[in-house]
Amino acid sequence: MELPKKVFINEVVLRDGLQLEKKIVSLNEKKSLFDQLTKANITMIEFGSFVHPKLVPQMANSGDLYSDLSKEKQNANLVALVPNLKGTEKAHDYGVERVNFVFSASNTHNLQNVHKSTEDSLKELARIQDFCSKQDITLYVTIATAFGCPFEGEVSPNRVKSLVEEVSSLNVEMITLADTTGMANPYQVYNLMKEVRSLYSNQQFGLHFHNTRGMGLSNILAGIQAGINSYDTALGGLGGCPFAPGATGNVCTEDVVHMLHSMGIDTGIRLEELLVASALLNKIVEHDTPSYILKAGTFDRKYPIPDSVSAQ
Repeated sequence: MELPKKVFINEVVLRDGLQLEKKIVSLNEKKSLFDQLTKANITMIEFGSFVHPKLVPQMANSGDLYSDLSKEKQNANLVALVPNLKGTEKAHDYGVERVNFVFSASNTHNLQNVHKSTEDSLKELARIQDFCSKQDITLYVTIATAFGCPFEGEVSPNRVKSLVEEVSSLNVEMITLADTTGMANPYQVYNLMKEVRSLYSNQQFGLHFHNTRGMGLSNILAGIQAGINSYDTALGGLGGCPFAPGATGNVCTEDVVHMLHSMGIDTGIRLEELLVASALLNKIVEHDTPSYILKAGTFDRKYPIPDSVSAQ
């Protein structure tokens, strides 16, 4: 088995992880989570989204959160999800320097998610790319439902490759293919990612998996074998899409980091501090999370399971 020396983790708990929580997480609670994540040496964090607060009320304080975090000198790069040009302009008003535009390979899911056809979202992306280029904003793009759709079922690889071709022509920083409701399998992931990497060798790719059917870690391993070294994960395995039935939690950050470290793959992340962050998350959301490592500890028992953490 050929393994890379290092894998890059993009932490999405503050956005994707919290957006389905019943509790509206406060600004101070989000900041305390962010601080602990940076102690764990997480260097890329999707901190929130600029969507209409009535649609996703958990993200209503994203602008204020960025304003507070940007006042401090932080090692982490901060990324905001944006659904359209208006959201991108709002992010820019707060000084955000990195945005992630999301649209769906499935037309039905895209209509549910952003009330546009996929074709219209591609036109919107061109406008966003033009705005970001003029404002010196780094643009990432995520193609949701790339491995299957809860409404349409199978999504053709040719459909995904066609969308990748269009997005890649816009010279975006990275294209992430997302398994929005956990429909992917390792064989599918390996084959698709090998092909898109071969076709678009100058484009950076990432992967975003949900663990809905328990295949998140195995899909990451398949992605690694296909040469993908960048992954979205969420602390505690929280998250899901408000507009897709069955979209349960993301692949859990501490479980992924533990697996990779056990295999001799570096992430640059301090697992002990990450477990403290996971325990803090449990206290903030006021329920247990799907994290295996927080419950069982590491296989070598090198890092103790945190007993308690005080949320500020």
